[in-house]
Amino acid sequence: MDRVNNIINNRRYRELLGEIEELEKERIYCHHGMEHNLDVARIAVMMAADEGIDVQREIVYAAALIHDIGRKEQYIHGVEHEIASAAIAPLILEECGYTDDEIDMIIAAIINHGNEAVRDEENLTGLIYRADKASRKCYLCKAADTCHKPEEKRVKRILY
Repeated sequence: MDRVNNIINNRRYRELLGEIEELEKERIYCHHGMEHNLDVARIAVMMAADEGIDVQREIVYAAALIHDIGRKEQYIHGVEHEIASAAIAPLILEECGYTDDEIDMIIAAIINHGNEAVRDEENLTGLIYRADKASRKCYLCKAADTCHKPEEKRVKRILY
């Protein structure tokens, strides 16, 4: 997990995470900081084990840690965060020791983590999509009454 810890300690990653935290300070809905990223990573690892999907833990964690790192661009400039995250990710991943093939796989997962068409894929992309959705804690949300998520997409119980 050395490369995962490289991400967590990466200057650019930490700065962006801090900026997102600041931008979400007054947000009443789901936040997209380290807690969320780690939830997505851990849920994806459990899903992979349950579903028999063979993917390296360091790859799962990398995709989960970086999947929302473009949120700042969405909040400030209106760029879809999946696209912004996919653009930022290679810079961080290269600095942290990931190979070009691994980066390509991680980028595919990041750019598609909001794409319902990948929901059933038995690969990293499908795992990150499903784990991101399963990580929502709607059952604890104090702002559920005003949430924009359709009722059928809200997580009402612990899944993982």
